[in-house]
Amino acid sequence: MSCIPSVLLFQCNYKRHAMWFTRVSIKNPILATMVMLALIVLGIMGYKRMAVDQTPEVEFPIIVVQTNYDGAAPTSVENDVSRPIEESLNTVGGIKTLTSRSYEGISVVTAQFELGTNMNKAMQDVRGKIDKLKSSLRDEVDDPVVTQVDPTAVAMMSLVISGDDRRSLRDLTDIADNTIVPKIQTARGVGDVTILGGVKRQVNIILDANKLESLGVTASEVANAIKANNQELPAGTIDNNEKQIIVQVKGRITDLQDFRRIVVASRGAQPVYLEQVAEVEDGIKERSSASLVDGVPTLALSIIKSSGTNTMEVADNVRVMLADLQKSLPADIKISTRTDQSKTIKSAVDDVRNTIFEGALLTIGIVFLFLHSWRSTVITALTLPVAMIGTFGFIYLLGFTINTMTLMALSLSVGLLIDDAIVVRENIVRHVQMGSDHYTASLEATKEIGLAVLATTLSIVAVFLPLGFMKGIIGQFFHPFAITVVIAVLLSMFVSFTLDPMLSSAWFDPDAHKPLEKKRGAKMLVWFEGHVEDFSNMYQRMLRWALKHRIKTLLIALATFAISLPIVKVIGSEFLPQTDQSEMNVRFKTPVGTTLQQTTDKVKQVQAIMKSDFPDIDYTFARIGGGTSGSNVANIYVKLQPLSQRAHSLDEMKSIVRQRLVQVGGINISKVSGQEGGPAGAGKQIIFNIKGPDLTKLEAYSAEALTKLKGVSGMVDLESSVAEKKPAMDLKIDAQRAADLGVNTSGLATSVSGLVTGTSAGTWRAPNDEDYSINLRLNENQRMRPEDIANLRIANGAMGSDGTPTLVRVGDIAQVVQSSTSNEIVRENLVRRIQLDANPMGRSSGEVSADMDAVLKQIDWAPGYSFEAAGDSKDQAESAGYALGALGLGVIFIYMVLASQFNSVLQPIAIMSTLPLSLIGVFSALLLFKSSLNMFSVVGFVLLMGLVTKNAILLIDFINQARANGSGREEAILDAVKIRLRPILMTTLAMVFGMLPMALALGEGSEQRAPMGQAVIGGTITSTLLTLVVVPVVYTYLDDFGVKVKKFFAKDDAAASYTH
Repeated sequence: MSCIPSVLLFQCNYKRHAMWFTRVSIKNPILATMVMLALIVLGIMGYKRMAVDQTPEVEFPIIVVQTNYDGAAPTSVENDVSRPIEESLNTVGGIKTLTSRSYEGISVVTAQFELGTNMNKAMQDVRGKIDKLKSSLRDEVDDPVVTQVDPTAVAMMSLVISGDDRRSLRDLTDIADNTIVPKIQTARGVGDVTILGGVKRQVNIILDANKLESLGVTASEVANAIKANNQELPAGTIDNNEKQIIVQVKGRITDLQDFRRIVVASRGAQPVYLEQVAEVEDGIKERSSASLVDGVPTLALSIIKSSGTNTMEVADNVRVMLADLQKSLPADIKISTRTDQSKTIKSAVDDVRNTIFEGALLTIGIVFLFLHSWRSTVITALTLPVAMIGTFGFIYLLGFTINTMTLMALSLSVGLLIDDAIVVRENIVRHVQMGSDHYTASLEATKEIGLAVLATTLSIVAVFLPLGFMKGIIGQFFHPFAITVVIAVLLSMFVSFTLDPMLSSAWFDPDAHKPLEKKRGAKMLVWFEGHVEDFSNMYQRMLRWALKHRIKTLLIALATFAISLPIVKVIGSEFLPQTDQSEMNVRFKTPVGTTLQQTTDKVKQVQAIMKSDFPDIDYTFARIGGGTSGSNVANIYVKLQPLSQRAHSLDEMKSIVRQRLVQVGGINISKVSGQEGGPAGAGKQIIFNIKGPDLTKLEAYSAEALTKLKGVSGMVDLESSVAEKKPAMDLKIDAQRAADLGVNTSGLATSVSGLVTGTSAGTWRAPNDEDYSINLRLNENQRMRPEDIANLRIANGAMGSDGTPTLVRVGDIAQVVQSSTSNEIVRENLVRRIQLDANPMGRSSGEVSADMDAVLKQIDWAPGYSFEAAGDSKDQAESAGYALGALGLGVIFIYMVLASQFNSVLQPIAIMSTLPLSLIGVFSALLLFKSSLNMFSVVGFVLLMGLVTKNAILLIDFINQARANGSGREEAILDAVKIRLRPILMTTLAMVFGMLPMALALGEGSEQRAPMGQAVIGGTITSTLLTLVVVPVVYTYLDDFGVKVKKFFAKDDAAASYTH
């Protein structure tokens, strides 16, 4: 080639200056050994100090403003609370998305900021805006609570508290509320503990509307009387010369029976006692949630860790606390764990560790088959523990944790870490067999191959560094992964240039000159070597044909590539692969407005079916209501038997469970899924948002979309966030009539709310020294129907001649009309939004999402109304853009590295010519393993970019050296393939077998990582086969082009010389 002399000059300078540490290591074996031991010691220290978690720590810049507006309908919450908060926060800088959700009695406004925003300043800005807004909100609205929220902070552990038959659910709740929860909250790292299915003790004052009316007593009078007669107040101090005495008024009621004798009013000079207008009940608060295990009502605790804490550590702290707590509880009280995220994390981490170990063993076996010597195998294999353990020291200093991503990086690196050592050791063995002594062979062979090894390692670094600095949440997710790979391969190269040559020179191999037949395992080695020789001869013949038919060779390669492209449509795409962790989630809804007890009955029926019909199910744990969920929403966690003990896979279980549950009347299946969700934890895989200003029109579009989308194949669990409305009663006030009777809108709302929802009348301190709420409320039978509301009497503020309040009938000033209201109202960036969501079944989420998108585009959208993909589809599109950008940068960096290493602008093109051809193997492997094109398989292709260039670099480097030593072009190419075939096959098979445990996905939850291994295996095999043929052909074309360019410039130089 025209640039051969400059390449030779570069290589000579490189060998003279760049391999000094190899010479130092060979001359100072003790020093080299100590350096390796230092790496191991630092790595062990880092490993022991690193926290363990499932995923890397990812920062979610989110601030949430939550506001309670008791008893208000979602429309009122939206208008009176959510809108003002949105408009106030909209001027805060750095907000990416502003979303409000208005539920019954609750407003939740979420501000998601741009990555990199100073969250301390953002928090100050948000709090400042809210403080200014507080005074303008209605008096009935509680003060907004501003918090910085981690959306991944879901329940890390769920506990079930049980007692013997004598214990009521109220007793258990009392023990949990007053003893267990406060104790657990002191465990380090616990953020919050929520009681599910609890029945809290409460003093209920059940008012009788008829008695109140007959005696002319109002609910406010009753409440004020109870508060006034149930207090403990200071009355000053007495200071005599000897001591100071505190005077107290002890007016707290200690016996519930005494409440009945409280005088609530005086009518006709006669006292009216509480027992004359109400019943006093030692009862419970109205339940808002329930929990059941296999159909049995239980009390459950949901534990959420603090943001930024480690799940495994927090779980350990909770277990220690529970063991200590159990000793102080009554003997019949038992606390058992139902869900524990730390066990899932430990299982996932252990599985990746096993994958690393299994891959390492298989890789070492491949090395032995090629090197024919246990001593050579040990020398080569030592690179693995040194580089891998040393990596832990460096990633500890960078603040990473031991998680599935960092361990997966090491698992992926098993083949890479030993590659450099394989190439170096194989070349040393070849030099020894050619007659060199061990010292000379170690030094000269390492020098000879050093440039190629350096170039291949820097190629890996070049493709992974851009991946580690992708934008978005996915960039944070993959940052530790990419940086871990970079550190591991750089350490591997260092060890290969120091430890391997040193051991090769000092630890002689007695088997180096033995005939193959006399070595250990001779029968197997002879068989294997025979096949390698046959493969080599076949390739020699194939390459000779390719060099004679260069155009045909390139056309065949291009045709093969073109044929592979349609496979993409067959394999489908998704954001992240679904995993089988022996867990399922089932969510269903009963009709909106269904009571908690009615939904509980349905849950019992569903759990009974699961227990009797599906032996693969271990147990079920259900939660109903709670938080912003209505009493008609049930979530059932289904724990399956271990994968090895099941007759059905997770996908099969999802299908058969769904088919059975749709037969249950009175419920609507919302979701039957595994542990789906991307880094942001989306509830369903496919989400589309419909946006527009008018809620009624949005609901019409939602109904139309639901009808049309039902025809999309492979889609299940289709729902709209406004599919059903909640029953409501509207009080339409007659303003003139109300004014005549002295009642205003605010007074009417406050009075009716106090009777229907209830009014607080302070607290009662029980004999156990715990305080319990006192709540006044009308008898349930007197507040159920519209006519009951119309017949309520409220005070208008005026007093009769006898001093009694004047009462006005609600029906005289307002019309009570039955209606309906939205269950939830969502706004995004000040525009109303309705969500459509679904799950795929039998097809990839990418395919189903594309079909849904096509259907939605057929709808005639009015101006101002539109739809957009969200959830996994949005994440997939966003991440694909970032990944393509990283791939593009990787290609550029590889070219720059190779151009610098070979001092040529043309040779890198030959080396990189097989990059796209590796896609043939990627797509074929994914099809064979029934996987999809997803984020992990894309990362596998990123790795392939470095691997493909490694083989080509070994070829081109040898061709350059052979031609510089006087060989002809074709002779150099054929010799390169013959001599470099062994190290190429070794590195290829080492990578393939190193990835095999990952690709087979034998452990629980390993399906997510499998596409990465599958893509690497398929791409490595095909790219190797094509590299040995296509790269030499492309090389010859570029060489011819270089010669022509050189002649062209030579003519110009000659002409210029002639002119002068």
